[in-house]
Amino acid sequence: MPNYLEILRLDSLNHSQRTIESTVHCSRHTVRSVLQAAKEKQIAWPLDDDITNAELEEILFPGKYKSGCRYVEPDYPYIHRELAKPGVTMALLWEEYCRKCHEAGETPYMNTQFGDKYRRWARVTKATMRIQHKPGDAMQVDWAGDTLPVYDLVTGKQSPAYLFMAVLPCSCYTYAEVCEDMKTENWLSCHVHAFQYFGGVTRLLIPDNCKTATTANTRYETVLNRSYQELAEYYGTAIVPARVRKPQDKSAAEASVRFAQTWIIAALRERKFFSIREMNEAIAEKLEELNNRPFQRMAGTRRSAWLEEEKPYMLPLPAVPFEAAVWSVAKVPNDYLVSDGRNKYSVPYNLIGEKVDIRVTKTAVEVFYHGSRVASHRRLQAIQREPLVKLEHMPLAHQKYLTYNAGDFSR
Repeated sequence: MPNYLEILRLDSLNHSQRTIESTVHCSRHTVRSVLQAAKEKQIAWPLDDDITNAELEEILFPGKYKSGCRYVEPDYPYIHRELAKPGVTMALLWEEYCRKCHEAGETPYMNTQFGDKYRRWARVTKATMRIQHKPGDAMQVDWAGDTLPVYDLVTGKQSPAYLFMAVLPCSCYTYAEVCEDMKTENWLSCHVHAFQYFGGVTRLLIPDNCKTATTANTRYETVLNRSYQELAEYYGTAIVPARVRKPQDKSAAEASVRFAQTWIIAALRERKFFSIREMNEAIAEKLEELNNRPFQRMAGTRRSAWLEEEKPYMLPLPAVPFEAAVWSVAKVPNDYLVSDGRNKYSVPYNLIGEKVDIRVTKTAVEVFYHGSRVASHRRLQAIQREPLVKLEHMPLAHQKYLTYNAGDFSR
């Protein structure tokens, strides 16, 4: 038997076929046939250490065994493609394989051999990467550890910008953008932009244990951030936070962050940016390069894998994008005013001393008490010294006083 492993190893070192022929002691025709079969089946060096020469021969030249074998060889690429589809299992594929064999009057492999032979094929061809995650099943999100500097155009002062990453584990299709901070409003907006970029919604969201995702995550209880939960309900997805200090729960996001640090952050290290918008335009260009970059050990790119294997299985986007809303809890003070962080707004005076829920969007400030909305204001875009107060929120005496003075002034 020719040494197939040594032929592939020498070819990976760019040795000529003549050199390989003299080293392995086989004919040039054998070397050419082995390299051609390996190329067709997308097998490349290095291979796993436990792969034997006999196993490699069976994968490269399955025809050698057909004449003396009374069993039908499974269609391994077909099995591999079908396993990536939701709900498809090895047991289902084996039953379908048996049915086809019986209809053709042929003998199928038993269930155990069927699974073992597929796993051996997947191990040799390094095809297992595609079946670790179901298409359209999850989106893993994270903030990159490194930041990008943004410079003030006038003073030259440097401030950090934070890189948000989202990845679809099945295809490794990646989305990235930078924000001026990692607060809830930017966290939610990044998710909305990621869903729009992917052209659909996954069934699961897998974030880290940051405060914008969870308020508590123990082995007994997981409490989600209310704003984040609202986003999940709007898009019809579910949030499953990674376990504490278990980065393998979102390994695709961790790997994409490391990859992005090279192909986005490091690639832009020599450029100076004076606004978040300018930086995001540059990141969008690098992101296209990243997603169109060929895989090293597989055919295709992240974009082609997403288009062919994942996009058809994603949930459709809503007709209108989600409007990010930040929830907070506050105790109403004696002046019956609550804040959105920049300006103050009135609530009914009889709620003084009570705890209320505040929902803030880009255009509105809403106040809820025991689940019922008790106040609604348009959100002021600029910082103002005076609060925004509605007459009906004041005590009756104050209302009469202001009404009387307003009427007196008009006379």
